[in-house]
Amino acid sequence: MNEGKKAQRIKIIKDGPYQVNGALPLSEQTIVTDEAGHTRQLIDEKEYAVQESYHLCRCGSSKRKPFCDGTHRKIGFDGSETANKRLYLEKAETFEGPNLKLTDVQEFCDHSRFCLRAGGIRELIRRSDNPVARQTAIEEAMICPSGRLVLWDKETGKPFEKEFKPSLVLINDKEKGCEGPIWVRGGVPIQSADGSIYETRNRVTLCRCGKSENKPYCDASHWMNSDQKIQFRKKWGLD
Repeated sequence: MNEGKKAQRIKIIKDGPYQVNGALPLSEQTIVTDEAGHTRQLIDEKEYAVQESYHLCRCGSSKRKPFCDGTHRKIGFDGSETANKRLYLEKAETFEGPNLKLTDVQEFCDHSRFCLRAGGIRELIRRSDNPVARQTAIEEAMICPSGRLVLWDKETGKPFEKEFKPSLVLINDKEKGCEGPIWVRGGVPIQSADGSIYETRNRVTLCRCGKSENKPYCDASHWMNSDQKIQFRKKWGLD
């Protein structure tokens, strides 16, 4: 490794941006919906030139998005980290079907809506002895950007996970007409402003609008207020 090269890591600057180190690739992808209006996949839109280190806007007001331009200082951005740092499996609810098990931590949800197709993932798990339902449930869980949902094979005890190279993706949500979160993939460490490290996971989504109530993680505040989130979860049985 070249001397002076920094380890791959995202460091949260107090009331400021995300400092990204280690030449982590950065790209943009856009949510694509199917004929029923359900989120189905992400398509590539743009790749940025690889930089050894860069700063991504966290307040949502930079004029150089996705990069920071110092606006957080002018607007008095409060970037206080409020997320619970307990481990995922310590917080997870568990739902079981005939041959699949789902672990679910609601607070991570970025409401990208990948889990709603074909009746929703919980309904699919209940019917997971049906090959089509099983496969659809696996597809939905594996593409959940936030990592709220993790699906497990009850026979092997192993999770269904895609192998991602460490990378960052800016998600755009054309259906909702807004910019979505930063999708952090492939086990990139995230360092709190206080120096501690959040649990390193294969999939998480970070807030980039500055409005999340679960910073640094996205909670869908880029397109919903608190009441709308509650109604959305009730409608789809996601509470």
